[in-house]
Amino acid sequence: MKDIKSLLRSFLYAFKGLGWMVAHERNFRIHLTFLGFMSYFLIRFDWFVLSRAESAALIIVSALVLASEMVNTAIEKTNDAATKEHNAAVKVAKDAAAGAVLVFAVSAVFVGIAVLWQPEAFAMLYAHYTQNPLNLVILLIAIILSLIFIFKFDFSKKEKE
Repeated sequence: MKDIKSLLRSFLYAFKGLGWMVAHERNFRIHLTFLGFMSYFLIRFDWFVLSRAESAALIIVSALVLASEMVNTAIEKTNDAATKEHNAAVKVAKDAAAGAVLVFAVSAVFVGIAVLWQPEAFAMLYAHYTQNPLNLVILLIAIILSLIFIFKFDFSKKEKE
């Protein structure tokens, strides 16, 4: 029973970490937003044809981008806690971690292009939104709400005030 409680507690800490990232890290919210839109279009519209391997590739690169952003933040916060003054080694560690996120994000974009480059599907998507103005308005509202989520949903700014 003690092992189960310990396991459940570790999951709780992990979910707290995810929640903290959403509440405090703009770049994490950007990655989540792009992942959300991509997932929505792939689930909602069956125009995109993906094999199981292609779906797995999208899932893996998406997870790597999110996980690398979390590791980058962990490195930054740990280094910030360890030293307040400028330290060349700390700067290199933080820059390298940020570079790793960039490598994963750019790779994810290339994988996305390779897997999702289906002009017929995009033509059908375009036709769907031009023939259904209400759906286009809903999409635009979703984009605006996403921008608010990305740029205004930041608890770290509120904590500083």
